Amino acid sequence: MPDLDAVRSWEGRTMVDRDGDRIGTIDAIYLDDQTGQPEWALVNTGLFGTKSTFVPLAQAAQAGGDVQVPYQKQLVKDAPGMEADGHLSEAEEQQLWRHYGLDYDTRTDVDYADTGRTDATAGYDTSGPTTDQAMTRSEEELRVGTTARERGRARLRKYVTTEQVTQTVPVQREQVRLEREPITDANLDAATSGPDISEEEHEVVLREEEPVVEKRVVPKERVRLDTETVTDERQVSEEVRKEQLDVDRDEKGGRNERRRRR
Repeated sequence: MPDLDAVRSWEGRTMVDRDGDRIGTIDAIYLDDQTGQPEWALVNTGLFGTKSTFVPLAQAAQAGGDVQVPYQKQLVKDAPGMEADGHLSEAEEQQLWRHYGLDYDTRTDVDYADTGRTDATAGYDTSGPTTDQAMTRSEEELRVGTTARERGRARLRKYVTTEQVTQTVPVQREQVRLEREPITDANLDAATSGPDISEEEHEVVLREEEPVVEKRVVPKERVRLDTETVTDERQVSEEVRKEQLDVDRDEKGGRNERRRRR
C-alpha cells in the first residue's frame, strides 16, 4: 500500500472495482487507532451520493487517476451500513471484515479500551463477534432527488420567402368624343371666318394613368426565444433492503417456537 500521504491524496478520487467498473467517490480515509495507518475508505456509492460504504484499503492500489480494489462493485454496495461519524467500533470492523471475506484475527491489534464496553454488558453471538444485549435492525430508505441535464436546444432562425400579392387600383384614361353644335347667331362669325371650302386637321393629345409599384421595408414585430419551467411527475423505482428478525425459542419439553418480528 502507498504511504499515508499518498493515500490521503485519494480523497475525492473515483474508486473502481477489480474489473474497472466505477464504485463511487472516496469521501474520507479512516486510520487505524493504534498504528495510524490507512485502513478504510469511506466511499459514496448511492444515488446522488446519498449512501456511504466502507471499503478496506489493505489491497487498494492507484490505477491511473483512480483507486482500484480487488472486490466486485456489487459486493461493495452490499456492505453493511455504518455511521460515518469519524470512528469505527470493534464490532463494526468485525462485521465489515467478515463481509469482505477477510480474517479479522490477522489484522493489526487496535486498542478499544476507550469504547466503554465491558463483559458485563456483552452478549453471546453465535455468528462470531461479541456484542451487547441488543441487536440493531436496519433497513434502506429511498431518497430521490433531481439533477439538471441538457435535454435539447431550440434555435430561432429567420429566412426570406416570396409570395405573389395582387391589389386592385383604379386608373383613368382619356378617349375621344365627337361633339356637334348647330350654327347660331352666337357662333356664326367663328364658323364663317375661314375659306368657304378647305381641308383642315385638328389634333388632341389623349392621356391615361398607369399603375406604379413601389416596395418599402416595414418592421412588423420583435421576436425572441425564452424558456419557461413546467412540472411533470415521474415514478422512480429502486429496490431497498430490510433486515427482518426471527425469534427462535428452545424450551424444555421439546417444543420449539419461532416468532417473526419486523
